[in-house]
Parts: sequence; structure tokens; C-alpha cells
Amino acid sequence: MRLHLSEDEAHGLWLGRVWRPGIGPCVVTLRGGELVDITSRTAPTVRDVFELDDPADHVRHATGEIVCALPDVAPDHGDPGELAVLAPCDLQAVKASGVTFAKSMVERVIEEKAAGDPEKADAIRRRIGARIGASLTNIVPGSDQAMAAKAALIAEGLWSQYLEVGIGPDAEVFSKSQTLSSVGWGADIGLHPKSVWNNPEPEIVLAVNSRGQVPAATLGNDVNLRDFEGRSALLLSKAKDNNASCAIGPMFRLFDQTYTMADMRQAVLELTVEGPDGFVLNGQSRMAEISRDPADIVRQTVGRHHQYPDGLVLFLGTLFAPTEDRDVPGQGFTHKLGDVVTIACHGLGALTNTVRLSTECPEWTFGLAALMRNLAGRNLL
Repeated sequence: MRLHLSEDEAHGLWLGRVWRPGIGPCVVTLRGGELVDITSRTAPTVRDVFELDDPADHVRHATGEIVCALPDVAPDHGDPGELAVLAPCDLQAVKASGVTFAKSMVERVIEEKAAGDPEKADAIRRRIGARIGASLTNIVPGSDQAMAAKAALIAEGLWSQYLEVGIGPDAEVFSKSQTLSSVGWGADIGLHPKSVWNNPEPEIVLAVNSRGQVPAATLGNDVNLRDFEGRSALLLSKAKDNNASCAIGPMFRLFDQTYTMADMRQAVLELTVEGPDGFVLNGQSRMAEISRDPADIVRQTVGRHHQYPDGLVLFLGTLFAPTEDRDVPGQGFTHKLGDVVTIACHGLGALTNTVRLSTECPEWTFGLAALMRNLAGRNLL
């Protein structure tokens, strides 16, 4: 497995992190196909780069040391003696917005009504899926039209907490995982060993600084346990936050003249799952179909009502909700151990990970205290 970008993507402005043996986590950019270490006292972390007045200008002109050619860096498998790609975020909070696409919102309603049972979900999907999806696709959340649809659905006995955050005025934003716990390109991603119904969630992830500005974007896999969340929304943290259950990468692409927020709003994410059993699943998530504008989700997340002094990374949700049967008719899709999941998007590269149990993925041991000690030992603080 080799990390690569297309020729036109390679001309973008990139920011990421690698683990350098004997040194630790380093901030890198891509120049001429080579990873360049630009860690400095001015910006020893990715968080610090995004807090600068002009992050793009800093990355473009920062001096640094060539680490290796991009294809020569390895996935992170927890070996401190190996040069490896890390998730590109560091000190930022890891947040996710849910139910931001009408079609996936329908699937969440089905999931809740089925209480985590895939066979019941299939029957409910046939009964109500098309009707709700067709009626809500073009509704602006919080609008008069949305409130009218809400009243109609309540009258039909189909109202749900997922529809509330899907078409109501308030976005769902939750904590996906802990700071520094995300895994990067090529790493194993983890499923809770008790889960029997789960799936990948291909999403764009925004970098947001403490001032609510959005300097960059990347890709993410918001791994989801559908059986846990379907049993109860109060199990959301158990469904979302497990060892290695959050993948982000390969690197942040900074917004500049070559790639803008407008490009991101039109992005198409391509998902491929290749199973050890020969099964192949393909899917798409089109950002043009998002029900809430990304800038509105950011405004609802950070502001005078809630501060993030180290910024955050924000998953924007997905249109993708797999319903294709994998084994037993009517039971839909679920992962098998060894599945290779690739999320690709023109302009942002590709994020590839292999599915394991969370109990089999490398343990997360390098936390905030370890990072602070490491940076202090390198005279970067």
C-alpha cells in the first residue's frame, strides 16, 4: 500500500503529520512529491498552523527538512521505530455532525424504528423510506416548509428524533472521538467486538480554528455501529467512539486558488469496500445534496455560545447509508474483518483503512501529556 495523489492534486497546498522515529510527531507539507518537515517553534502543531493569520501563506513559505518521497511513507501500525503517516489533526477537538442529508436521515429513522434489527429495518424501509425521502429531499432545515412536513409526519406516526435534527432548526453535532485518538491513512480501523451491524461513513472533514474560520478540508471515516445506535440514541458514544474508530486523512488540503470551499461544496465522495470474501460495495456521497450548508454547521458549533481554543475538526455527515444485502437477504450490509475501505474524492485524495476489532487495533497510548513532553523535549514549546 502506497500513499499517492493525482498529478493535479499534488499541485495543491497540503498539511499533515508523520511520526519520525527517534523524534516523534512532526508537521509536514508536500513539495515536489516529497514530504517536508516544517515543524517549528512558531507552529509546532497543526493546530498552531491553523491559528495563524494566514495558514496557507505559512505552509507555502515555511522552511523545512525533506523527510521522504510521498510513496515511501508507511501506514501507522503503532511501531515507534517506523516512519508513518498520522491523522493530520492533533490538538483539535474531533466533532461530527449527523443527519445532514435527507436520504441518510431516512435510514436513521428506519434504524431507530427497527431498534437495531436488520430484518425489521428492511420491512420498514420498504414501507416508509421512499415516502419520507421524496418529501424531504429539498427542504431547508428550520424553514416553514420543514415545519409543515414535521406536522404531517407526526400526524402519520412517523416522527423521529432523527427527523428533528434533520429538518429542524438545530444541527446535531456530537463528539466523535478524543483529541489525538484519530488514526490516519493506511491504519486499521476498529469495530466494537459486540457489534453485529455496522458500516463505514465517508465524509468530508473541515478544519476549524478557534475563531470559527475554515482553512482546510480532508476526508474521514465516521465508523458507525448501527445496532448500538439503533437500540438507543443514548448509546451514540458507544456506537461512535471506540479504539481506532475514527479515521482522518490522508492530509489537509488548505483552501487557496487551486481548491476552495466552493469546490468542497460540489465534491463527490466515492466509497469502495473490498472484502476478504470477494464482496465489493461501491457508494457515493454528493456534497451538493447536503441539507445544511457546511458554514451553517460551523456557526452552530463554535461561537460565543461555545469556544474551542484549540479549534476542531468537523465531520460533515454522509449521504451514504448501505442497504445492499451482503450475506442473508433482508439483513443489509455489515462489515467483515479484513474489509479494505477506501474513501476517495477528487481534490482531496484517498483515505484507505482496513477493518479490525477495536480490541485488535494498536492501543492508543500517545495522548496530550505525551505530546507536550515530546515537544518540550525538542525545545518547541
